[in-house]
Amino acid sequence: MKFTLHQLEIYKKVADLQSVTKASEELYLTQPAISIQLKKLQEQFSEPLFEIIGRRLFITDFGKEVAISVDKILNEVGELNTKMLTYNGQLAGKLKIALVSTAKYVMPYFLIDFLEQHQGVNLVMDVTNKASVIKSLEKNLVDFALVSVIPDNLNINSVQLMQNKLFLMGGREYESGKNSISKKEISNLPMLYREYGSATRQAMEHYMKSQGIPNVKRLELTSNEAIKQAVIAGLGFSVMPLIGVKNELESGDVQIIKAKGLPIITNWNLIWLKSKRLSQTAEAYVSYLEQNNEDVIHSFFDWFEKY
Repeated sequence: MKFTLHQLEIYKKVADLQSVTKASEELYLTQPAISIQLKKLQEQFSEPLFEIIGRRLFITDFGKEVAISVDKILNEVGELNTKMLTYNGQLAGKLKIALVSTAKYVMPYFLIDFLEQHQGVNLVMDVTNKASVIKSLEKNLVDFALVSVIPDNLNINSVQLMQNKLFLMGGREYESGKNSISKKEISNLPMLYREYGSATRQAMEHYMKSQGIPNVKRLELTSNEAIKQAVIAGLGFSVMPLIGVKNELESGDVQIIKAKGLPIITNWNLIWLKSKRLSQTAEAYVSYLEQNNEDVIHSFFDWFEKY
């Protein structure tokens, strides 16, 4: 058999996504290029790896077995590359991080220089909800998690990255005036909430309760991006993290509404289990953050201090 690693990588992506179109987008290849390599790989086997029914691609039972083997081969190749780089004195290996959805506006900026300095480090970053992030940490599926509220049921170490500020925000059409909005006015606003379990929702509900503000007009959405778009469209108002609305504030599509007790200020923390034995790569990343945290904030988040 004379298949190439490139063909195996393409096949694994197609098998995972069940789609040539999606695979081409993720691999930055044209669909014809994907199809050519799949055809060349298929020629190495007497049994079909996949079949097309209608316009849908289905991996055969044999193809699924091949995909399992391909995954093992690619992992072995990755480990071989890591060993080579390590032997030559370079930092190499996987860095696995789970983060809550809002943290996607934060984490990349604390990674970019580290990854540029260490080309042998392979980043695996999972953006999901808070419950899944904590579960990944508990099950030792990741090295680190980035959260704004540290779970009190886990014994963890942490590095504080930067502040997380939450403001009451509305769309372009709302006339806020110079004075703070009253509790009564807030209670009459159609408020938009994140799903149960979200740290943003918990902060918002705690604020409403602490201020004695009743509110029953709720629309629940499952991401801060969805909340932001709903606010822009004029569907309602929400207590939102500042970090995700920089461009919208500058364009005027979203505005901060002054209110007593706001902003709510928490902190973004990179956390990991105390019992976890960090890899050399993970330890190097912790050291990088401790030494360069302030520089990253100054370089990318100086705008944050205006609010």
